[in-house]
Order: sequence, then structure tokens, then C-alpha cells
Amino acid sequence: MTTSRRDIIKAGALGAAALSSGVLGLSAPALANTGSRSLEILVLGGTGFIGPHMVREALRRGHSVTLFNRGRTNNTLFPDLETIKGDRDNGLDGLQGRQWDVVIDNSGYVPRHVRDSAKLLAPKVSHYLFVSTVSVYASFTSDIEEDSPLATIADETVEQVTNETYGALKALCEQAVTEEMGAERTTVLRPTYICGPGDRTDRFTWWPVRTARGGEMLWPGQPDDHIQIIDVRDFGNFTVDCVENRTAGTFNTATPERGYTMGELLADCQAVTATEVDDLWVDEAFALDASRNSPARNHGAFPVWHPQRGPDAMPAQVISAAARSAGMHNRPVRETARDLLTWWATLPNERTSKLQAGLPADYEAELIARWKERQG
Repeated sequence: MTTSRRDIIKAGALGAAALSSGVLGLSAPALANTGSRSLEILVLGGTGFIGPHMVREALRRGHSVTLFNRGRTNNTLFPDLETIKGDRDNGLDGLQGRQWDVVIDNSGYVPRHVRDSAKLLAPKVSHYLFVSTVSVYASFTSDIEEDSPLATIADETVEQVTNETYGALKALCEQAVTEEMGAERTTVLRPTYICGPGDRTDRFTWWPVRTARGGEMLWPGQPDDHIQIIDVRDFGNFTVDCVENRTAGTFNTATPERGYTMGELLADCQAVTATEVDDLWVDEAFALDASRNSPARNHGAFPVWHPQRGPDAMPAQVISAAARSAGMHNRPVRETARDLLTWWATLPNERTSKLQAGLPADYEAELIARWKERQG
């Protein structure tokens, strides 16, 4: 069965949820004076991958943050913040009798859980921001805008989150928030691959880390193939912008469409690692076969890349112009790669010795030999 772009993004999102970890990251800049009043922000989650970046940015801008989570993941990450322990599944009692200005929900995957929290919080907050995903879209064969058709599921009572159900369930979560809060009080963010310091999926990380090893390195497709990501810090900054400004609506969040290529990724990875690689560009069919048989099947042999020609082509670009018009900024991808390597260097060997995505060294060597033999 062909692996779709949504499947790969879903697998990465599920992996991020399962492997979430507090990010050491880089030191935060000094407290910013935004000129807006301090907000009381409730974050549902907050200690995984994207949450800490949002929390730190909110604190940097002078806002107050309360966390709600089960207290199981990185529960010492923010010792100075109030953490209400509870569970999205029938464990919201700790939120009773409290009020906040806004809520950031970055831990909602099951529609019933999200509806329960939105219904409870609707009279207690003025604005609800829900972190969704581009996996909600039904197809990646043409460019994707916020009003593109969404994925559906035959049985909307299903609560098991899998690669097959993830996108449709997220779409139902969006619907639940909007119905309980009203469209004028709801923001939905749909990110593509979220990358940067703290990412445990290693999807984008694999490229600069592998480049640093040097030698012969496989690259899929052609240098002009387009890819899109979103730096977790840019995503966190835009999230706080939206809650500060009560920016309602649905926004795709990604780097500009057709604004970055695999060839540029190669150049950036070589620049930030000061390492030259002998790049071997393999065709789409070879790359797809390598991904289907890769030991890193969940994230693909060539993470964040998708074929743009042939029968398995997924040439769609996520149109994120609306988010940029609303204030989202994208830092250069080279900066993301550079900061990833800085963060990577702080991790213990048991973490860095086995990447969660990309080509294992022995499998890559096998593929290189196979490709060379094929080329004669």
C-alpha cells in the first residue's frame, strides 16, 4: 500500500505524542514588552515537544500560565508554574470553579475529550486555541488551503488514535471546539512537520545529523523538489500572537509554499555542519521502495520529502499565506538546522545513537550499493 503524505505526517505526530520530551533548547531572550495586558493562560498539556516553546514564549511576554496535564511527562520542567493534575478522559474536575482569559489546547486527539474540555471551559475563557494538523485534509494531490476538503471517518465514535484515524479524529476535534466555543472565539492551527530543538521524531533532525557524518549520502527525487516544515519556535510565537490578539479562524502553518527545496536543504546541512557529502540523488521509485522496506518505516527513509512526479506523486503545497498575513514569521531553515545541531550536542549518547527517522547506517550502505549497481 502506498504511503501517503498524510500517513507520514500522522505517524510523526503520533510519535511526537508518544515520545514527547521537554526541550532544553536555547536560552530565552530577555522579557519582551508587548504593550498588551498580561493574560491568564491555561495550557492543556504544556510539557511535551511544542508545549514548552509556547509556555516559555508566553512567560517571556509577561503572561501568567497554568498547566493542566496528568503530571507524567517532564513534571519537573516548570516547577514554578501551577500545574493542575487531571485527565482529558473524564478527569477535568480540577478545572471547575476557575477562570482564565484564554486556553491553548495542544493535547487534544479524541473528539469526546476535546468537546468535554471546550464545553467546560466555554463560560470560563474568552478564547480557545486548538492545535490541529494538516493531516485533517482529505487529499494531498492539489494545493491545500484552509477550506480544502477534510478527512472523514465512517464511525465517528471511534476513539483509537492510529495512522488511519488520526486526521479524521483531529478534524472532529476542530468541529467540537468550534461548536462549543463559537467560531468567533476559536482559533485552529494546522501545522505541517513541526521541527526544531526538542523534536523526538528526528524527521528533520536526521538530515543535518546524517550530513555531519559525511561520505556518500542518498538524497531522494531531484534537488528542485519542494518541502515544507514549521520551526517549533515560529509555531509557538504565532500561537501566543493569536491568543494575545484573539485572532479567530483557521490557519495552515508552514514555510512558504514552493519556497524551499531539497537542494537547498542539502546546501544548508553542509553549511551548518561544515561537512561535504557525496550526494547521490535517487529517483522517486527507488526512494519509495526504500521507505516501504525501511526499519524506520513509521517516519520513512527520507523524512519530510514526498515524491512530486509519477504515479505516487504528492505535489501539493500547504498554502499558509493567511497565517503570514496574521503575523506568522518563518525563520530561515538554515537557522532551524543550526539550532537543532546545537541542541543535539547536549543530548546523551543513548539518545543520539539511534535516530527515530531516516536511514540506519547499514541499510543506507545496502541501498547505496544497490543504487550503484543499478546505475552500472
